[in-house]
Amino acid sequence: MAAPTNDDRSLFQLIGELPDTVSTLIKAEIDQIKAEISYKIKHFGIGSGLFAAAAVVAVFLLFTLITAAIFAFALIMPPWAAALTVAGILVLIIAVLVWIAIINFKRGSQPLESVESLKADLDALKGTGDYDHR
Repeated sequence: MAAPTNDDRSLFQLIGELPDTVSTLIKAEIDQIKAEISYKIKHFGIGSGLFAAAAVVAVFLLFTLITAAIFAFALIMPPWAAALTVAGILVLIIAVLVWIAIINFKRGSQPLESVESLKADLDALKGTGDYDHR
């Protein structure tokens, strides 16, 4: 007798095959997710490496621009004064950036309103904390 085809299987045979089918589908989905993540990580790594290379070139560009600024100021003042002027400008830029960074750190270190609200809600449910006792 020949093996039953897909059309000849009984309901019980189909139900019996269901765990294997679901397992196969789940494994296939997991393999697909692994392949997609591997693809994304590979391209993320390449992109990160290229950004790092661009940052290195940008540092050399910055040094070149600073040197050009010193040479430009040296046309109207002694070279040592030109170097000090450019250094002073850089110190001012650094001070402004640090000031902005400190402001942002202070803003970022404030407690989250949603966490405080959740704590207040939990205290109210427990019957503890500061809330209106009526």
